[in-house]
Amino acid sequence: MEKKRQKENQTNIVSFIPTGDYYYKKSIQAMNSGQMNKAYKYLQRAVDLSPNDPMILLQLAIIELEGQRFEEAYDLLRRAYQIDKDNPEIIFYMAEISGCVGIIHDAKRFAEQYLQIEPDGAYADEATEILEFVDFEQDDFEELEGSAEDLYRQEQARRCMEKGDFPEAIKILEDLVEDRPDFWSAYNNLALAYFYVGEAEQAKALLNTVLRENKGNLHALCNLTVIAYYEKNEEDLKDLLEILVKIQPYLWEHRYKLGATLALVGQYDLAFKWLRSMQKRGYVGDAGFYFWLSHAAYFSGHEEISKSAWEQLLELDPDKEGFEPWRQEENDYSLDALEHDRDYIVDKLESEYTSERIFGLFLLSCTAHKQEIIAHPKWIDVDQFNAYEKLFLAYALGHQFDMKNKVEASFIRAVSVPEILLEQYGKLTTLIAPMFQMWFVLCEQALMNNYRFTNPAAIAGANDYLFRSSRMLKVTKKEIAQQYGVSVSTLSKYIDEILKYLPNMHN
Repeated sequence: MEKKRQKENQTNIVSFIPTGDYYYKKSIQAMNSGQMNKAYKYLQRAVDLSPNDPMILLQLAIIELEGQRFEEAYDLLRRAYQIDKDNPEIIFYMAEISGCVGIIHDAKRFAEQYLQIEPDGAYADEATEILEFVDFEQDDFEELEGSAEDLYRQEQARRCMEKGDFPEAIKILEDLVEDRPDFWSAYNNLALAYFYVGEAEQAKALLNTVLRENKGNLHALCNLTVIAYYEKNEEDLKDLLEILVKIQPYLWEHRYKLGATLALVGQYDLAFKWLRSMQKRGYVGDAGFYFWLSHAAYFSGHEEISKSAWEQLLELDPDKEGFEPWRQEENDYSLDALEHDRDYIVDKLESEYTSERIFGLFLLSCTAHKQEIIAHPKWIDVDQFNAYEKLFLAYALGHQFDMKNKVEASFIRAVSVPEILLEQYGKLTTLIAPMFQMWFVLCEQALMNNYRFTNPAAIAGANDYLFRSSRMLKVTKKEIAQQYGVSVSTLSKYIDEILKYLPNMHN
C-alpha cells in the first residue's frame, strides 16, 4: 500500500523549469511595483532563456534606452526587428534608438514607417517629433557614408577597441573596408586600431591612403597629427598643425575632432574656440568632450568655464577626479624637474629592467603628463606587468590600498620612501636622479624578499646616506639623522638592513 501511494505521488510531481516567459512576467510585476533593478535582472534572464522572443528583447531594450545605454539598446532592438519586422512598437523604438546612436537616416526611415502603419498610434506624436528633429537638424549631420549594416559593424569594432580587444576590431574593420573600399571612416578607425597595437607605420599608410583618395579628410589629418605628437616627430607635427589651424569646420563631429586633437597637442586657444562653439549651440557631449573642453578652457584663460565643464565630466565619469587641469598649475611645475619630463618618464617605462619601470611608474603618480602617458597605447601595457609593477601603477592611478592587508601595507611604506626623498629635495633633478634609481633597485629586491619597510623616514635617510657616501660626498650620519628626524642609532640600523638589498654595495 505504501509503495502504491509513493507511485501516485511521483506521477503528480511537475518538473518546474523557468522559461523566458516566466521571467518576463516577473519583470512586468517588478516594474508595476516600482522595482526597476529587479525588473532589469528578470529581463536579462528572460533574454538568456528566450533569445528569439522579440517582445522580451524589446522590453529589455527599453530599459537600456531609459538608462542611456544606447549601444546595448541598439543591439537588442536590432535583433528584435530582424525577428519581427512588422511590429509597430519595435519599428518606433528603432527610430528612437537610431537617432540616439547617430544613424539619422534610419531614424527618419523608421519614424516614417511607423506613421504609415499606425498614423494614430500610441507613438504617433513621438514619431512626428523625430521627423521634425531630423528635418531641423539635418544640416548639422554629416552625410553618412555607409548603410545601417556598415555603421553597425563599425560600431561593433569601436566597442571592441574600447574594451581593448584590438585584434577583433582590426578583423571587423578589415572585412568592412574590403566590402566597402570607399568607407573612409572605417579606414580611419582601422588606422587607430593598428596604432594601438603598435603598428604605427601601417596606421600612417592607411591614413595617407585616405588623404589621397578623399582629399582633406579631417579625421585622417587629426589622426596623423596625434601619431606625430606621440612619436615626437616635430617636423611632421609642425606641417600638420599648419593645415589644421586653417580649417573652419561646420559639422559638430568635425569641430569635436579638431578641438580635441588641438587640445591634446597643446593648441589650447584654438581648441577652446571650436569646443566652446559647440557648447554655446547646445551640444550635449560625452565625457571626452567635457575633458578636452575643460583643459582647453583652463589653459586659454577661461577658468570658470573649465571648472563648469569639469563638473559635467565628473557626473559622467567620476573616475576622472584628480586629473583636473588646474592641479597642474597649483603644483607650480619646474621646467628642470625630471618628474615633469615626459621623455624621461617614457624611457623609464620602456626600460628592460623592472627597477627602472617601477621608477617610471612612481614618477607617473606626480607628473603633469599623467593623462597623456596613460592614454598612449604602448607606454602602459598592463598585460606585461609583473605583480610589483601593477602595484606601482595602482598607486600612480590613486588606488586606495588596504592597510590591514600586510602586502599592501608594506608596499605603501615602501613607496613612502621616494615620496620622502622627493619632499626633501623639492624636485627630481639630474644630480639626484641616480639616488632614486638606487632606491628602486633596492626596493625591487626588498619587495621580492618580503621586506616590511617598517620605518620609511629612516630608510629614506639610509638610502640618502649610502648614495652620498658612494659619491664621496662629505656627509655624517648625524647630519642625515637630523635631516630625516631619526636617531643616529636608528639610521645605522637601517643602513645595515638595506645594504644587503643593494647589489655589490657591500663588496
